[in-house]
Amino acid sequence: MSAFADIKNFLDLNFSKTAGFFVIFYLVGIAGILLPFSFPLFIKLIPVALILSSVALAFYHKSFNTKTITVFISIYLIGFFVEVAGVNTGLIFGQYIYGESLGIKVFNTPLIIGLNWLLLVYITASVLEKFKIAVPVKVIISALMMLGYDLIIEQIAPLLNMWNWQNEMVPLKNYLAWFFLALLFHVVIKAIGIKTKNKLAPVILVCQVIFFLILLIYLKLLH
Repeated sequence: MSAFADIKNFLDLNFSKTAGFFVIFYLVGIAGILLPFSFPLFIKLIPVALILSSVALAFYHKSFNTKTITVFISIYLIGFFVEVAGVNTGLIFGQYIYGESLGIKVFNTPLIIGLNWLLLVYITASVLEKFKIAVPVKVIISALMMLGYDLIIEQIAPLLNMWNWQNEMVPLKNYLAWFFLALLFHVVIKAIGIKTKNKLAPVILVCQVIFFLILLIYLKLLH
């Protein structure tokens, strides 16, 4: 634990450098995906970006305790197994299959997808925690932010071999399921009293949104 604390203190003192690193990191990722010769390599590094972002956020998290860790693990597991049910039955989100760019799969579902749910729930909750507004409003806005994120990523995911929809059509129930699952996670976080204030969270959220927006504009809208 002392090593974790030492790294945490070092990163706290060098926040601007950490933020700058992630800005450059995601910009390099954009360039790597847009260049044809490096495209196959960089789409396989998408899980690395998720893991690295999550680890960095962990160091900027204020404090961990049994309750917080239990909730985070639960979000990961619920997110993962909902996706397992979704991809294998088509009943939750619609008919879709995962590609190869998200890494190792279990039950036809990338293990990283649970972390993606946790990451998005955490950073959206963290951004809203900065505002002095009613908790129910925070919960709804956080879930809407995740829905907006999904609206963007669904358009670019097939081009990055993340997942593909039957007939290349994203069904309405995918967005409804995304919103209500996001809403559930945010309700749980607030009801249990999990603190998500994290100064790196807005940086990661903006970097990810810009990352996928630029790729969407260039790969889909300009071609």
